[in-house]
Amino acid sequence: MQSIFRRQEIKFILDTAKLQPLYDIVAEKIPRDTYGQYLVQSIYFDTNNWDIIRSSIEKPVYKEKLRLRCYGVPGQDSTIFMELKKKFRGVVSKRRIAFPMQELIEKSAQELVAEDSTQIGRELSYYLQNHAVQERVHISYEREAFAGENGLRLTLDTNIRFRTDILDYQNPGEGLEVLPAGLTVMEIKTLGGMPIWLAQTLSEHKIFPHSFSKYGAGYKKYVKGGLN
Repeated sequence: MQSIFRRQEIKFILDTAKLQPLYDIVAEKIPRDTYGQYLVQSIYFDTNNWDIIRSSIEKPVYKEKLRLRCYGVPGQDSTIFMELKKKFRGVVSKRRIAFPMQELIEKSAQELVAEDSTQIGRELSYYLQNHAVQERVHISYEREAFAGENGLRLTLDTNIRFRTDILDYQNPGEGLEVLPAGLTVMEIKTLGGMPIWLAQTLSEHKIFPHSFSKYGAGYKKYVKGGLN
């Protein structure tokens, strides 16, 4: 199981009129990944004063976030991932370890990380020791994914939800709706350059990159509305 990722990620916000013609071309050119359509749930760590996301919103050259992630609604034997996501000058790297959901029920994430003797486990422990963070936010969304050659990956995320009051994986549909209905977040992830056909398609349909963070957008809406 891959535990280290490093790639460029380019994000776009698409309405239905922009998405449909692009979707038809992508579905023809890139195979769906193994899982196709699935639910993603993440619990993000932050300080009591929201120092991590407030710093991230200011767009520093380097930033990092810690999260617990699962796919679908987990049972006791499902796999949970703890990931440290780092971004430096547009290049994203992820370091992660995995453990069964049952272990997370019995112990805290901090305890599980402390017990992991791998290099990545030590990196996560170092982060936790130097940042006064705890589980603060649950974010869920529905994803459709395509995986091509040379590390190309394209994902489409909808129904993004943000909440601070129920930090578990059993209620994925609850929470503040981050984007208006009809909008989709598209991410193009590459190990190198974008395929020419894809770059040309984006240009022809006037689809341009849009800086976006699910956590950042949800936090801004949460603060503005005082919800959750």
